[in-house]
Amino acid sequence: MLSRKRRNILIGAGALLAAPYAIAQQQPGGLFSHLKHDGPVELPPEALTQRVLESPAPRAAAMGRWEARAPLPFPRSEMAWATAWNGRVHVIGGYGRQRVDRSYHHVYDAAKNAWSEAAELPRGANHVAVVASDGVIYAIGGFLDQNRRPHNQCFVYEIASNEWNKIAPLPEPNGAGSAVAAAGKIHLIGGAVGSLERFSIPQHLAYDPKADRWERRAPPGRARDHMGAVVIDGLVHVVGGRVNTFSTNVGDHDVYDPQGDHWSSRTPLPTPRSGHGAAILRGRLFVMGGEETGKVFGQNESYDPRTDSWQHHASMRTPRHGLGAATVGDWIYVVGGGPIVGGSIQSALNEAFTLG
Repeated sequence: MLSRKRRNILIGAGALLAAPYAIAQQQPGGLFSHLKHDGPVELPPEALTQRVLESPAPRAAAMGRWEARAPLPFPRSEMAWATAWNGRVHVIGGYGRQRVDRSYHHVYDAAKNAWSEAAELPRGANHVAVVASDGVIYAIGGFLDQNRRPHNQCFVYEIASNEWNKIAPLPEPNGAGSAVAAAGKIHLIGGAVGSLERFSIPQHLAYDPKADRWERRAPPGRARDHMGAVVIDGLVHVVGGRVNTFSTNVGDHDVYDPQGDHWSSRTPLPTPRSGHGAAILRGRLFVMGGEETGKVFGQNESYDPRTDSWQHHASMRTPRHGLGAATVGDWIYVVGGGPIVGGSIQSALNEAFTLG
């Protein structure tokens, strides 16, 4: 049951926005835009020189394939890591249309291959942590400036009624943390703080929806942010991320047991990176995209928890970072993101991966 103490913040209704991929490329918004300048732009040359596709992991027997889907209504990046519920992908907050504190909330219907707008996030921010659970979506913290100056506000979105409500704030501001739902709690792991200089923190908080409060849990072994996090068989897997900046990416793969409140290590991510997507497909953890100094990754690597081993699959059609990734059915949808290092260029791309 959701707490009755929550204060209603915003109610809104959506409208269908997106056309098929081929049509959308001809629309005024374009597939790429610049954060500082208005209007569409072409894919910059750096996107080709910075992309990295080779993986050190063994080749998978099933490489899978990528297909284009209806793009976002306009280019976005550094939004909340996407989350899915009932066949729809929700993409919340981030950079877009020359601002870094957007409250946009776009919803992709995989069955219709179409986008709609939903009630906007009450406080616009980038690098918001989001997760769907029991018919609601949690939006936790985020940065108010470009990848810095986090806030501590938290909200829950009631999918059925299309409304946001305020919930208990974080004990301290946080941006670029990772959120998952496990053992009846919402877990926020890692993240970064700071207004002038940002730095990673080894934080782990758990939110109790019934009591509307946060409590501290055992932290991971290393302070980092911009990680990927998923839940497999009740265990939380946290992979990759950066220590303070993307020049110090790590391949750490930590697993948290909510029942025992303890962490253990697994085989590291073959390609250390941050700002990547992470999603579950057929019981495997898939990691795609991300960035590093001078590099934008297109590697698509998967982890098998049964064998504690990694493989690589078909690389992304368009390498990106700061993207949203979520699974619906037998497809992982990878939405938006930046095709070059940093936040200067946004994309509206929506590309889907399946093992076939």
